[in-house]
Amino acid sequence: MLTYIRTIYYLSFPVVIGAILSNRMVIRLSGVDPVHWATSLMLALVVFIIYTIDRLLDVRKYAADGTRQRLTARHRFHYQYAPLLWRLVAGAAVLALILLFFLPPSVIKFGLILGGICVAYVGAVFQLPARHPALLLKEPLVAALYATGVWGSVWVQRPVITYVDLTEYGMFVGIAFQNLLLFAVMEQLETPDQSMFSLATQWGSERCDTILRWLTFTIVAAGLVLCFLAKDRFAQRSALVLVLMSIALYGIQRYPAYFLKNERYRWLGDGVFWMPGLVL
Repeated sequence: MLTYIRTIYYLSFPVVIGAILSNRMVIRLSGVDPVHWATSLMLALVVFIIYTIDRLLDVRKYAADGTRQRLTARHRFHYQYAPLLWRLVAGAAVLALILLFFLPPSVIKFGLILGGICVAYVGAVFQLPARHPALLLKEPLVAALYATGVWGSVWVQRPVITYVDLTEYGMFVGIAFQNLLLFAVMEQLETPDQSMFSLATQWGSERCDTILRWLTFTIVAAGLVLCFLAKDRFAQRSALVLVLMSIALYGIQRYPAYFLKNERYRWLGDGVFWMPGLVL
């Protein structure tokens, strides 16, 4: 049973489910009725494809460099089952192409633009040397792309974007960045002699701790302000959920020794994106 759970985890399904639940929260917040049924499914497929290809290219690069011993358990899984995973990616891509015939033109146009940016990013990451300075943009760029996919696919189906939408989108970007930077910090603590090139290794633990703390403070403050200013009850509840997501990530940061055991930080860190399900 544990093996199956780990396989699901290594396949990024928790991230995919988190994207769907977050997207459903945005749909309800937007007031668009109905948002096209294929929107969330397309988002799930794209998230799976991008996350899987990113790791498959990572393991190919490390295998070519002869540094296979630096791979994490998740990356070793992708290295071992690479042929099968490439076939899964191809199948998901075919299904995504079929869904294009059902989506509204606005979503297709948005998806092509965002998808083009993602393809360019993944291609650039694969081509760049292992310690190229541009790779330090990975955490903030992936956070922005992920959040934009979750929110933008809904926004292009509505006529107006309010200050509440923009504020909660900004909070979500901050949470996604908080998640990725926290993971980089925890990976550095987990394997200090084999740490990956990232913002965590360049900034150092003390500076990252300060940034993560201020991110949490900013997100919590923004959420509380929305609770007072927003008139819509669901906007208030979704703001509180985003606050709780950030606080949960901060809890991991505060107690690293506990959450490093059995990669608990990864399970809970990805699991925070399931929290929008609390208000659906």
